[in-house]
Amino acid sequence: MTQHDSDHGYEKDTEVDDLEWEDHVMATVAGEVRRRRKELGWSAQDVADRCEEIGYPIPRNVIANMESGRRASLPLVEVMVLAKTLRMSPISLIYPVGYAAQVRQLPYEDPRPTWDALQWFTGSSAADDATDYMLDHFLAHDLELRSALAAVESEDYERWKVKTAANRVQREAAERALARYTDQAANAKHELRRHRDAIREAGGTPPHLPSPLADVDPPDTDTTEVNDS
Repeated sequence: MTQHDSDHGYEKDTEVDDLEWEDHVMATVAGEVRRRRKELGWSAQDVADRCEEIGYPIPRNVIANMESGRRASLPLVEVMVLAKTLRMSPISLIYPVGYAAQVRQLPYEDPRPTWDALQWFTGSSAADDATDYMLDHFLAHDLELRSALAAVESEDYERWKVKTAANRVQREAAERALARYTDQAANAKHELRRHRDAIREAGGTPPHLPSPLADVDPPDTDTTEVNDS
């Protein structure tokens, strides 16, 4: 397959199937930098100027050489700075979902859908041999945190409805709803506490808790773990 002067891949004609794996990765990042730069109506100098404003200069000629495939390497720190400059996330430069249908995830592997590769990279879809259980705990913690916050907010709202009910029928309906959300909030906090305990047992530090959930941790817990987010 030959890639011509397009948004993804090197500007010069390149036999993509003959590229080394690291060159595939660089070509993908370079193509997305060029696509996004053109989308914003910026020149390579505009990108260089904005990188300098961030505090990590990347000269115009370096950006041009990267886009044209004349650069031998692409440091991770530059991917991070370029992503910030181009108002996007670093993961979108490496795995441009929607713009590149497939990428090569690892050497000696056939191309696979970009979305699948992104899921693997972010830990949303773990590899069969993955043993980084701390990441699993944090992903589960994030889900339970959202659930607990929603339950607590609903509980507070129903409590307000009980207090402001205009008549007995409205008050009784609000009290029934309050009881349901109170149970949901208690269950959600229990699950959240379970994941936080698992993180600690594995030697990690749980994320900060927002103030509505400050009671999830035991009173003797290090207060540096509990903070508004």
